[in-house]
Amino acid sequence: MSDSKSSGPKPARVSRTAGPQAAMEALLGDTAFDPLRRALWLDALDQRLRPSLPPSLAGHARLANLDGGRLVYVVDAPVWRAKLRLVAPDILDAARSLGLGVAELVVKTTTHPIHPEKRAEPKAKPMSAAAKEALQAALASLKDPGKTGPEDS
Repeated sequence: MSDSKSSGPKPARVSRTAGPQAAMEALLGDTAFDPLRRALWLDALDQRLRPSLPPSLAGHARLANLDGGRLVYVVDAPVWRAKLRLVAPDILDAARSLGLGVAELVVKTTTHPIHPEKRAEPKAKPMSAAAKEALQAALASLKDPGKTGPEDS
């Protein structure tokens, strides 16, 4: 028996041969995970539409939503918003070629980077001789005067 109604876009099915993927598919089978399922579908759609973006723009734009007949993109600066609006007809054509009934492109700007880069931990700078001397003097002033014994510094 087939259900003719569709509750929305479904992600591509994955093979049940791998353990973690089977567990993920079992989780996604629950209706409580519909938002997760939609997010995965939007991410897959973003990956399919990304080649239609100019290479300089692709790193600054991301598909955020498909709202009725509107594709909603998020960019990380107003300049990228303007550039994305210039290529809107190409993106809409690419979306239509995938079977989406879209008629409008909406672009929103965020203050956060779209693809955050992993930042390396800042390396500690070596301590200068004057700073080392000041630190040792500060530590010496904290020692208990009544205590005697070898210094371990």
